Amino acid sequence: MRIQLDFPAVLAEWPLLLTGVCWTIGLTAVATVIGLVVGVAFAWSRASGPAWLKLVVGSYVELIRNTPFIVQLFFIFFGLPAAGVKLTPETAAVIAMVINLSAYATEIIRSGIAATPPGQIEAAQSLAMGRMQIFTRVVLPPALAKVWTAMTGQIIIVMLGSAVCGQISVPELSYAANLIQSRNFRSFEASIVATLVYLVLAIVLRRLLNWAGPRLLFGR
Repeated sequence: MRIQLDFPAVLAEWPLLLTGVCWTIGLTAVATVIGLVVGVAFAWSRASGPAWLKLVVGSYVELIRNTPFIVQLFFIFFGLPAAGVKLTPETAAVIAMVINLSAYATEIIRSGIAATPPGQIEAAQSLAMGRMQIFTRVVLPPALAKVWTAMTGQIIIVMLGSAVCGQISVPELSYAANLIQSRNFRSFEASIVATLVYLVLAIVLRRLLNWAGPRLLFGR
């Protein structure tokens, strides 16, 4: 039996695909910025915070890292309304992605902080630098440089994981692909197009992060 592919039928829906790509990029951008900030704060708390804070953050990290992302997403979108917290699908998706990324970012950044030579910190203390100055100027930049490759990979995983956000009607790329195939029944072609777009997005995002990290976060 000969299979006839009809990609033009899928590509004709390019406005829908473009909307999905824009939503995927937007969700990833917001989750990356907020997730990294939260990850840095939590990594510091696990490395230098009081015991009770280490316990709280450690429990959070273990909970998120050992549960599926889709379960976290469904809990936020379907579970929180039972407690009186109603969220739009887009807001729930962003919160879920931030929570997921920040948990992994916490451990990735903490490993970089742990690799900081003690002599480097002692030298900063001898210059009468404050605790926060030492962290932001002496500890954090080289720590990020050490783990940036792993962090880049995790951000890409979160971007690809945004595909499940279509399950709560967020109009991202996978949602657009499913909607297109429901209209023209070209599910195979729609899946191929979506896969190729995700591949391009991942490659571009990796290159962008590899460029941005040394220039914006931890120096050349």
